[in-house]
Amino acid sequence: MNEIIPTQSNEQGNLLVSGRDLHEFLEIGTRYDIWFSRMVEYGFSENVDFVAVVQKRTTAQGNETTFTDHHIKIEMAKEISMIQRNDKGKQARQYFLDLERKWNSPEMVIKRAHDYLVQKVAALETDKLMLEQRVAEYEPKITYLDRILQSKGTVTITQIAKDYEMSGQALNQILHEERVQYKQNGQWLLYRKYHDKGYTKSETIDIRRRSGDLDVTMNTRWTQKGRLFIHEILRRRGIVPVMDREKKGVTA
Repeated sequence: MNEIIPTQSNEQGNLLVSGRDLHEFLEIGTRYDIWFSRMVEYGFSENVDFVAVVQKRTTAQGNETTFTDHHIKIEMAKEISMIQRNDKGKQARQYFLDLERKWNSPEMVIKRAHDYLVQKVAALETDKLMLEQRVAEYEPKITYLDRILQSKGTVTITQIAKDYEMSGQALNQILHEERVQYKQNGQWLLYRKYHDKGYTKSETIDIRRRSGDLDVTMNTRWTQKGRLFIHEILRRRGIVPVMDREKKGVTA
């Protein structure tokens, strides 16, 4: 069927036609806004039978102006066409009747349902992709911190260092350079500024010397609060945890 008057459909599955396109096809001599107001008086309601659409266009002088069009349902378009009582009106009405029959045929109903499902699936896939991208964007900023906050107990400096792909000796040296700790009798101790912050705990370890004698030594272990403190120091130095580095695609 030749499309003598362009149509479109909305999300509710209604066929719509432009009031101005219909006005032009019917060859109405009256100005559009006056004519359409008269047509509405036949019992049509805005937002039920039609919706007003404000559009912009450029004049011949290059100025931008606005004008109002109306998207009207096929049912309203049929009645308006019949009201005109001329050949153009009859032609338009028959066109809309044929279009309506085709639109409501079982084949078209199934096709619209299929298209609707395809669009919904595509929208869901898009939403899923956007969500994954947002998670990927924010996860590296919080993943390592989450791990710390979810952990309990204390850890050794070597365990913390492995999170950054470095040795415990290297991490101890960084903390020494940052004036966080100093070494005394083989044990790293915090400076007075930090020793009462709850960053570390000391534990006694039994060791057996080469002579076979049993001895004890003190070992410093870091709390999760201290682990966060170290994380902040390393962050300022631009040192990223391995798990965050891999998610961001950063190489050491």
